[in-house]
Amino acid sequence: MSNNLHILDHPLVGVAISRLRSKESSSQVFRETIAHLSLALGYEATRDAAVASFQGETPVSAFEGTKIDSRIGLAPILRAGIGMTDPLLTIFPNAKVYHLGLFREKVSLQPVEYYSKLPTVPTVDQVFILDPMIATGGTAVAAMQMIVDWGIPVKNIKLLSVLASEEGLKHVQESYPELEIWVAAVDKTLTAEGLIQPGLGDAGDRIFNTVRDH
Repeated sequence: MSNNLHILDHPLVGVAISRLRSKESSSQVFRETIAHLSLALGYEATRDAAVASFQGETPVSAFEGTKIDSRIGLAPILRAGIGMTDPLLTIFPNAKVYHLGLFREKVSLQPVEYYSKLPTVPTVDQVFILDPMIATGGTAVAAMQMIVDWGIPVKNIKLLSVLASEEGLKHVQESYPELEIWVAAVDKTLTAEGLIQPGLGDAGDRIFNTVRDH
């Protein structure tokens, strides 16, 4: 594991991950817990955020405040990444959101791109890729390639994920050694079908309550 990998270290993170793992947790509980962990990841991943000073007025007197000094883009990987977007928008209310449509083909386990609305040229300075789960790492690598090809340097990209596998992280790190990755927890193994074990199940299905639609 490289120095660019950061795993949240807090007892309540373990409690939240356990809540996500349980098949007894409702879709609402799952969504809310993903949101809480996403907010924690967002705060931790922005410790080095560039800020600028400004002068303002409270109801009592003048004050010197700070504001984000860069243009932020959020790139949630559809569809589960949507569950991480609103929490990050509470941190960056003026962020631009660029949805990336990628799915993993069931036989080859390779990522397939089906949607992208990235502008012709970058309109932001820094991008946070949002993907609740990094299993094989293929989807995260494909999303990274899309953002890099768009024109954002790797040093200005951060990958945020709730749960990753060791194999998936290794794949991402081998592809982009300089990428800064923030995860809440890591599991050791994958199933033959490429699912994180013990994992959380399908994050998209559990966020959007479509588990029984298959």
